[in-house]
Amino acid sequence: MQLLDGKKCADSLIAEIGKRVAGYVEGGLRKPHMTVILVGEHAPSESYVKSKITTSGLSGFESNLIRLPETIRESELLAKIRDVNDDPTTDGLIVQLPLPKHINSQNIINAIDPAKDIDGFHPANFGRMTLGQKAFRPATAYGICKLLQFYNIPIKGKHCVVIGRSNIVGKPISIMLSNDFDIGNATVTLTHIETPRELLLDETRRADIVIVAVGIPGFVTPDMVKEGVVLIDVGINRLESGKIVGDVAFDAVAPKCSWITPVPGGVGRMTVAALMINTLNAYQNNFNLA
Repeated sequence: MQLLDGKKCADSLIAEIGKRVAGYVEGGLRKPHMTVILVGEHAPSESYVKSKITTSGLSGFESNLIRLPETIRESELLAKIRDVNDDPTTDGLIVQLPLPKHINSQNIINAIDPAKDIDGFHPANFGRMTLGQKAFRPATAYGICKLLQFYNIPIKGKHCVVIGRSNIVGKPISIMLSNDFDIGNATVTLTHIETPRELLLDETRRADIVIVAVGIPGFVTPDMVKEGVVLIDVGINRLESGKIVGDVAFDAVAPKCSWITPVPGGVGRMTVAALMINTLNAYQNNFNLA
């Protein structure tokens, strides 16, 4: 068993981004600029935003955080997004999810300029990604692809099972790994909460790669996978003890794996790295550098 170390991979990607940005700045261009909008006070969101801002600095970017109150009206948030859309000095915009219940998240996602949508959630980007066209890819799914690529994990022709069909992880990663991207051409089975248990087990037990993102601690157990499986655990769950665990019963399952992501230190770091790649791409698009 070997670890798919997200920190090691992310650090390598961020270092490379930093070198490219330094070259652009030396050539007389401004630094890339990322704007993050955070609504309310949600502890996990605060942590995620802090990581994004910190990594932005390590990448050689400038960034700013716009804090808005929990009680803000949807119309007011939409107006703020329009302001950032119209700001030529901002290359990438993130509206941190989740949002308060009185705000329709899809309306907010749809309002972001697709050219600044570094999360890759706008329908224009998601649609182009699905068709195999150039687009900002959803960051967590893109980060998983970069992690597999970094460790030279064979994908072409392999059987991959994705557990969970969210728009953030499950759907995009199933599309990306089945499409003819830089990394892809796998045979992908997408399963979800309504998949019968027997069918789920039948699929996961013959899968070469299993990607799980269901938010249930210890959901994947040793009886669900074959020897030598590559296992990507996207789950981040906090137990009552305060310990952070994934969706895989790590200690029990890891001995059967050829490769497995740790939690923490796996996919989470790659999500942020992918956001930096998307921001750099947005910046390059603005200056016709790509």
